[in-house]
Amino acid sequence: MTKITPNLWFSDNAEEAAKFYTSIFKNSSIGAISRYGDAGSSVSGQKKGSVMTIQFTLDGQELIGLNGGPIFKLSEAVSFVVDCKDQAEVDHYWSKLSEGGEEGPCGWLKDKFGLSWQVVPSVLREMMADKDPARTDAVMEAILKMHKIDIKELEKAYGKSLAKADR
Repeated sequence: MTKITPNLWFSDNAEEAAKFYTSIFKNSSIGAISRYGDAGSSVSGQKKGSVMTIQFTLDGQELIGLNGGPIFKLSEAVSFVVDCKDQAEVDHYWSKLSEGGEEGPCGWLKDKFGLSWQVVPSVLREMMADKDPARTDAVMEAILKMHKIDIKELEKAYGKSLAKADR
């Protein structure tokens, strides 16, 4: 196990979520599962013998899912960024993760379990690191009009701003 492992709080469907996530990402697996006994179930309201925690790995990243009851909810305050090498990866992860969830602006989505994701192409980081503010502004304007990121539209915006800067 890594030194720092994200722990995701679910009401009672951590195992379902872990199975869903591991079906989407390569190099993923389900690890150890602990179950509620008498002591834990009386505090959490979960049934004795039900899943308490489930360890799982997504593309090499270790996580833990906890069935802690409805006390806390996942929110956009924490999200996972999926770095995509090309449009095919953006399309794949966007399609799978948004299924049953809700699409948000600028490459953000919330999956059917309430976990927030940012599905973004690697090229976006390069574009936004450009020292030319006209180019980064043009890319940002393009992103603000998108839900799922469209790399060709980003490249068009990035190129247009270059043309303006060259005048």
